[in-house]
Amino acid sequence: MTSGAPHPRLVGDIGGTHARFGWVQDAGSGITKVDAFLCDDQAGLVAAVTRYLSVHALAPPRSGAIGIAAPIGGDVVTMTNRGWTFSISDLQRRLGLDRLLVLNDYAALAHALGALRPDEVRRVGGGEAVEHGPLALLGPGTGLGVSGLLVAPGGRVPVVGEGGHVSLSAADEREDRVVAILRRRFGHVSAERALSGPGLINLYAASCELGQRPAEPLQPAEISARARHDSDAGCRQAVDLFFGFLGSVAGDLALTLGARGGVYIAGGIVAQLGDMIAASTFRERFEAKGRYRAYLERIPTSVIVDPSGLALRGANAALDA
Repeated sequence: MTSGAPHPRLVGDIGGTHARFGWVQDAGSGITKVDAFLCDDQAGLVAAVTRYLSVHALAPPRSGAIGIAAPIGGDVVTMTNRGWTFSISDLQRRLGLDRLLVLNDYAALAHALGALRPDEVRRVGGGEAVEHGPLALLGPGTGLGVSGLLVAPGGRVPVVGEGGHVSLSAADEREDRVVAILRRRFGHVSAERALSGPGLINLYAASCELGQRPAEPLQPAEISARARHDSDAGCRQAVDLFFGFLGSVAGDLALTLGARGGVYIAGGIVAQLGDMIAASTFRERFEAKGRYRAYLERIPTSVIVDPSGLALRGANAALDA
């Protein structure tokens, strides 16, 4: 990969719900003119970029880096949780860019993990990071993003796959019943079926079914709000399940990557739930891996305060990697 992509640069973070963009005028200017648009209001990625440039009266950039919630395996990119498909080479041509980098959104986030400041995270539980140890990242949003950052000769290297679609495991009889409900509905029960915005709705519906009460047509933000105010038993139970599953999946990821440098939680769902993660079973479930409890007790876990801003920084950093 070449380095030193020319300025000005357009950087983007495209999720299933929002398309966020920023502008990097030169090497010392940082990211400015940050703006976000609802994906539902855009015909596609080209339309979203065009709108951003028009709203901010910007000339065409020379380089671009777009982190997007999709697997990247060739020229054609198809989003997992939105019906947007595009050709990278065609997008570069239409925008007139000297260089365009399109990468998975959690690859972009991983590029920025090594430069996180203490004020950009909230610690959950104990542990002490091993310097230069592998880092792990997962984030429930419209879907469940997963990535890591490993140390290699010459620097750190992001590792990205589709870890949000690993099979979801239950830790007790209640979770067995929840997974059975989800299996009846979806067949394969991936982690994303529980750990995402739609997943929170699934957990709420399952909780209501187990409690033999009707489920209301609630959105994730409404479930989160009711859970925070403890005003709805089904919503509170859904959030309890959510944090338990999140802790288990995070612990699995830490073991898989040997993430002794720390595990980071991004995504909009945990942010909506505020400080509830600290009082939840998340950390206990993170550590509850039998003979490897002591290993996981030493690994710190943290919530990223502003993952969208971090994703734009990571996309920009990827242009210089």
